[in-house]
Amino acid sequence: MELPASLRQGVERLLENVPLATLKQAAKTLSDRYRAELRDGRLHMAEDLAVKAYLATRLPATYAAIRASLDALSDTKPSFQPRSLLDVGAGPGTVLWATTDQWPDLEQAVLLEASAAVRKVGETLAAGAIATQTRWLAGDATIDLADLKPADLVTCAYVLDEIAPASLPKLIDRLWQLTGDTLLVVEPGTPAGWQRILAVRRRLIEAGAHVLAPCPHQAPCPLAPPDWCHFSRRVARSRLHRLAKDADVPWEDEKFIYVAASRDPPISHQARVLAPPKSGSGKVLLKLCESDGSAGEKLFTKRDGETFKVARRSDWGDILEI
Repeated sequence: MELPASLRQGVERLLENVPLATLKQAAKTLSDRYRAELRDGRLHMAEDLAVKAYLATRLPATYAAIRASLDALSDTKPSFQPRSLLDVGAGPGTVLWATTDQWPDLEQAVLLEASAAVRKVGETLAAGAIATQTRWLAGDATIDLADLKPADLVTCAYVLDEIAPASLPKLIDRLWQLTGDTLLVVEPGTPAGWQRILAVRRRLIEAGAHVLAPCPHQAPCPLAPPDWCHFSRRVARSRLHRLAKDADVPWEDEKFIYVAASRDPPISHQARVLAPPKSGSGKVLLKLCESDGSAGEKLFTKRDGETFKVARRSDWGDILEI
């Protein structure tokens, strides 16, 4: 999955005069903060150089994960056509770009972001390229949500790892209050990210939300550590991306986990593929999360006819349409 051409070109313009050595050091500092999940009171991207390092090394991956999560949401609720978006912790507008790619008729978007440096870059990238009427607001996700208006689609992507666990319940309650139709929360696909999504999911179900994706049920998650639920998208690395990361491989796999919840129940509950399929001659083994709340591997063979053909086409993260 690649960035939209206009976004990629905007990023290239912003990075063209940044010395590579400077960018590499900033990228390393940013990566270290993310990996350590530091909560030291400082924003990960408080300065312009940190934002540019993010554009070079993280934006393609987070965009791919968010876009894939929106795809899953849309697959589960194909009638959903949001007219308004509220993105909390918007970064440089990653969700805005992914949402307008998924739903070009999006009319209005409000983006809340604490970092002035990030907001400036986000506004620059979107100017003249995004048709949606967009308003950027300065604000902290944990304390500045009181005056916001509800939206059809509310999103919070790659934000919870920067928030103290004690603040999470209140934040999720407020996000759900602001959700006119559907809420999407995306996190890194680590065991810790999965645990945060599980906490979000539990809170939303208690509030009366209907889980759309990835889970095909409202029951407790059937997976137990050391296993965990997550998905993956392969991302093409640009030349600058490879140089900034000292990477030889022209791609990377972004692991992510998400939960989409709606005020309306899904039309149907279809099993979801939880791992890369294991294929052999005339057979495929899929790890599935089932609508009855169970999870496990299921073997499909040629004897299963059309069902086998559908199973063989299914990939990690897909719903099994049988």
